[in-house]
Amino acid sequence: MRTELDRRTLLLALAALGTGSPALARGDDDRSHRKRSSRHDHEQARRALEEGRARPLADILAEVRPRLGGEVIDVEFEREDGRYVYEFKVITPAGQLREIEVDALTAEILKDEAD
Repeated sequence: MRTELDRRTLLLALAALGTGSPALARGDDDRSHRKRSSRHDHEQARRALEEGRARPLADILAEVRPRLGGEVIDVEFEREDGRYVYEFKVITPAGQLREIEVDALTAEILKDEAD
């Protein structure tokens, strides 16, 4: 029990610090990478919303949160296979980190795997 709690605490701390970032692993300045990535995600999401090809994050989260099985700790907005998706990083009550992709228009869960 203590090991599982320690693992969960460590995962939460790493997620909060962003130490698992690919940019950090490459030695990039993580803050500038996140700023560029965040700006790009925001612009892409705004265009998709205006064009009716995605729904607002709050609407999608309200619909899928009960099916995610944990707490959302990170969100990205991407285009994959011709559709827009929200990619959620979720930490389960047992401390497992999951990556869940959700269609940004229909709220259909497209992928759910351990991260």
